[in-house]
Amino acid sequence: MSYPHHSSEMGTHPEIAEMRERLERAASGKAVIIEGLIMLAGIYAAISPWVMHFSGAEPNLTVNNLIVGLTIGLIGVGLAMIPERMLRLAWLAIPLGVWLVISPWVVTTGHGARAGIIWSNCVVGAVTILLGLAAMGLTIGVANRTHR
Repeated sequence: MSYPHHSSEMGTHPEIAEMRERLERAASGKAVIIEGLIMLAGIYAAISPWVMHFSGAEPNLTVNNLIVGLTIGLIGVGLAMIPERMLRLAWLAIPLGVWLVISPWVVTTGHGARAGIIWSNCVVGAVTILLGLAAMGLTIGVANRTHR
């Protein structure tokens, strides 16, 4: 994928080659797969209260999963649609994934949820953490290679 080069003062900026290379890396096949998986993880987290049938039993956790899931999904969509602006926000998936893992104990009324709820949140949280690390690795790897 190639992006149009504009003839302006910015085109002669010394870091423009690095920025273009980083953008090309973000638009590569691996990045597209990771972005899509981040989006799917967010969608699952958002609908998990209804899939795992805890929307009526744990209303606070339902709202929590809906908000966090939509946020993760929007990060995935943003990475796919406008990677040049969202590239440095991939790290946000990591704390959101950590929050999904610990939220069944923090958000619930009795500080404990059913096993299915805990497993669902822990698995989707761990997947989100791994995908966030993978998305960060795509950009960090390019930055390290260009500075050597």
